Amino acid sequence: MNSYKIDGFDYCELYVSNAKQAAHFYHSTFGFYPIAYCGLETGSRDRVSYVLKQNQIKFLLTSPLNNNSEISKHIYNHGDGVKDVSFTVNDAEAAWKESIERGAESVRKPHLLSDEKGEAIIATIKAFGDTSHTFVQRNNYNGVFLPGYDVFENNLTGDPSGLIHIDHIVGNQPNGEMQTVCNFYEKVFGWHRFWTVDDKDISTEFSALRSIVMANDNEKIKMPINEPADGLRKSQIQEFIDYYNSPGIQHIAMTTKDIINTVSKLRDKGVQFLETPKTYYESLTERIGEIDEDLDQIEDLGILVDKDEKGYMLQIFTKPIQDRPTLFYEIIQRKGSNSFGKGNFKALFESIENEQKIRGNL
Repeated sequence: MNSYKIDGFDYCELYVSNAKQAAHFYHSTFGFYPIAYCGLETGSRDRVSYVLKQNQIKFLLTSPLNNNSEISKHIYNHGDGVKDVSFTVNDAEAAWKESIERGAESVRKPHLLSDEKGEAIIATIKAFGDTSHTFVQRNNYNGVFLPGYDVFENNLTGDPSGLIHIDHIVGNQPNGEMQTVCNFYEKVFGWHRFWTVDDKDISTEFSALRSIVMANDNEKIKMPINEPADGLRKSQIQEFIDYYNSPGIQHIAMTTKDIINTVSKLRDKGVQFLETPKTYYESLTERIGEIDEDLDQIEDLGILVDKDEKGYMLQIFTKPIQDRPTLFYEIIQRKGSNSFGKGNFKALFESIENEQKIRGNL
């Protein structure tokens, strides 16, 4: 048992080559709103960061101010990508201390941050590859994000797309390392296995993967851990590893209460989604049964549907949002189902394989 409590995802920090332009992209396409900033004007000499928020989702976009920093090296090696997945905790010092005692490697010891809005404590441990986890304790802080960040002053109008919270965050591992990473989460945090599939479940003619979903006690945090399985061609997991140059975060799934409206908005704003083969919809009703949504709209938008014993879910995946075929996003609406779209993986893999063919990487 832990002496501390992880409440849920706090923020995801992405290291990007141009945070100002990335913030504009997330605002104009995904509907996130910039709420906080740190940079030269706030006394930060080595980095610039923009905090963007939509409902319960927070992204921290960070760029380096010099060439020899850890941030610039991360971007050189991986391209734009997720550096840190942070957790809201009630005791950051206890979370860090117990994690270290259970074998985690420290990145940053517990550190008190304070300003006129109060104080917060943060601490960071290493996860997999160059990815880290930061514990955030801000129960005594009333500011917009964390001490050291100013409120972002702007005249932007908000146009949210209906994204609500992070459903899950997926970590890709090289072949043979999935189990080790899952053991890490079990040992260090006491997490449990929520869901699992192997290459018999998730495969096409060309490629396959294995996946174990790890979850915390209250199951607000779910992290599927993937690895490639042997196939005739290179899988999407291996393609990610090749271009990211290490294990890393493959995608972030964000929920909506109206996927048709959200995806329609995102498409209009320029977000590109994977195309679903039309044959997928030929037997959809037979496989899924009756659903509340209009099937013509579902097909027109390329949304995938899957069910389990508790209900059904709808999901769709963006194309990679940077030049390297690495990080992408998932939009998901759950209507009772707690699954991860096992019945959709074949169609999803075929869509990704079509993109891999175009890139010359299949």
